[in-house]
Amino acid sequence: MAKRKASAATPATAALRAAGVAFTVHEYDHDARAASYGEEAAAAMGVDPARVFKTLFADVDGALVVGVVPVAGQLDLKALARAVDGRRAAMANPRAAERATGYVVGGISPLGQRKAHPTVVDDSALAYDTVFVSAGRRGLEVELSPGELVRLTAARTAPIRR
Repeated sequence: MAKRKASAATPATAALRAAGVAFTVHEYDHDARAASYGEEAAAAMGVDPARVFKTLFADVDGALVVGVVPVAGQLDLKALARAVDGRRAAMANPRAAERATGYVVGGISPLGQRKAHPTVVDDSALAYDTVFVSAGRRGLEVELSPGELVRLTAARTAPIRR
């Protein structure tokens, strides 16, 4: 079961604290054998997977773009490209995403990245009072309002999931 741990400090939680945003940190024991980091998080916290969002990086016309989608779905690359007025999109190299964010795959947060990247949050997030995203490491999630997630990442919202 998920545990709340206020002392969990990552660049993501530091960014949230600095912005004065209400949030809750949820920590769980990460299993390195888990097939899906996001589905593992949803199960460990006992939360509907539709409220748990994964952070994915795509290369859109040569630039890194962040897509934030429910863990139960997949990123629609064509929809992501359209959302940022791009033409072509492909999944980014995981190592490029790690270098660009300072996080490791499975713990990449849309918050507190080394450099801001164009971000699109799937519009399904707006249906919930709160959503969960990685807090910056495997086994650590942050719960916050989708409006604050969108505001703090300067994101657009669009239907980008399949």
